Amino acid sequence: METDLSCVVCHDLYKDSVLMDCDRSFCRSCITQYWEKANTTFCPICRKQVSSRDLRPDCMLANIVETFVKSDKDFKKIIKTTRCCQWKKLLKSLSCVNLVIDAIFRQAFTHYQTDEDQSVKTEKQIKAEFEKLHQFLHEEERIVLEDLKLEKEEKSQGMKERIEKIKEEISSLSVTVQNIEQELSEQGNIKFLTKDFTETDVSGCSFQIKVLVGVHSSQSWATPVTFDPNTASPYLLLSEDLSTVRLTGKRQQLPDNPERFDYCVSVLGSEGFTSGKHSWEVEVGNKTKWDVGVAKESINRKERITLDPDNGFQTMRLRKGNKYWGCEERLDLSVNPRKIRVCLDYEGGKVSFYNSDNKSHIYTFTGTFTEKLYPYFSPCLTDGGKNTEPLKICPRTVTIQEDEGFNPSSK
Repeated sequence: METDLSCVVCHDLYKDSVLMDCDRSFCRSCITQYWEKANTTFCPICRKQVSSRDLRPDCMLANIVETFVKSDKDFKKIIKTTRCCQWKKLLKSLSCVNLVIDAIFRQAFTHYQTDEDQSVKTEKQIKAEFEKLHQFLHEEERIVLEDLKLEKEEKSQGMKERIEKIKEEISSLSVTVQNIEQELSEQGNIKFLTKDFTETDVSGCSFQIKVLVGVHSSQSWATPVTFDPNTASPYLLLSEDLSTVRLTGKRQQLPDNPERFDYCVSVLGSEGFTSGKHSWEVEVGNKTKWDVGVAKESINRKERITLDPDNGFQTMRLRKGNKYWGCEERLDLSVNPRKIRVCLDYEGGKVSFYNSDNKSHIYTFTGTFTEKLYPYFSPCLTDGGKNTEPLKICPRTVTIQEDEGFNPSSK
């Protein structure tokens, strides 16, 4: 048992044990001194290249060593100070293991003076007992991992159900707005009618809608947009209502599903478009770097990406606080916009960008669309601490007015 709990460098019990990416443990001082003498950062066993920032405390191993060294009377104290209930169960099992081991060695010592046959018998008995203990520990490990897996699946299912509920309520709200438009458009003697709807809570998503309807309404609609958590990079943190995204600086443990961005800190909207006219507004604030626009469903999400139409992106982006780009074209702006309105005309093959603060047009991409397009967002990296503000999808105010062309507005 002591051999299993000894460092391969100093051959003594682990002290301040650390775990490397290759899942091997060493004393912190041993591995550090080894690297200094060898002038390398390889693992002494598997020779895998690692770095000092990959050293993280091996709390489980430290608890096992402490339990092995201390007497059984300290066990209850260890259990009380352990936070994770699963590790409490495992530590309790290990304490029982120590008691059995002590009993085995006491029995072996009692019969040590017997003849050689008795010694062989004792050795076999010890091996058999250890085999049983190993099986017991493997079973405990299996139970703990199954419990963790079940908990993870339950949380994932809960998130999916909530997203579906949000989509259903948004769809219901859109139908209600369309019915109101139809009803008001039939009132031909009324020049304009203004109807205000108070803020409506849709499972955490707030929308404020104001409809202005003339005798002839256009087909331009501001579209409710939320972030799709299944596409968000593990380094991004979404708000509970799926309207705000920021960089966490730490990789989260999330399922590696095909839809998720892995290399780049990006996220898509929850709904894609294959027809119609749609617009949404993004608050960029005082950020020094950001990307907004649309992306094809077939884009590469697992490697480094280049934001140009050939790769499936029609975007506007900011770099270094004042350098703007529309797709591959450099833009010269006299005012830094704090809110960007993105307008998609699918049949017209256009993606336009507007400064929502002064209603001015910034840039329009023109092409042909043949597959589903999704709203695309990236808060980008922190730029040395200067780019920590989040990106926010603004609450929607939809205006339907008597006008020509595609000119949706939002406030």
